[in-house]
Amino acid sequence: MKTLDLDNLMKQIKTFSEERDWDQFHSVKNLSMALSVESSELVEIFQWLTEEQSNNAKNDPKIKMKASEEVADIFIYLLRVVGKLEIDLDDAVRAKLIKNAEKYPVELAKGSAKKYIDLK
Repeated sequence: MKTLDLDNLMKQIKTFSEERDWDQFHSVKNLSMALSVESSELVEIFQWLTEEQSNNAKNDPKIKMKASEEVADIFIYLLRVVGKLEIDLDDAVRAKLIKNAEKYPVELAKGSAKKYIDLK
């Protein structure tokens, strides 16, 4: 996977929105709701596929293209939320990984789909 230039992407997305005077609609609430809708659209693509079909979707150009477009929409809205809330995404992800490592220690979580409260 290529390295992303998040700062540049965020600037491009912000400029795109500003040029269209959409910032007036892009409250954190509205962006969060749009993010949820786009996530649901991604779910819809895989809704009736079997596990095997979904895992092999990368080999179906039509499904892969649809998923790619929805993932892009999700990422765009996510970056808008990050920008609006002035979240340092790198710090947030690293902090969450540390927190998750504490909640899901390898010796308890390895090979398990249980929620952390059910691991002990």
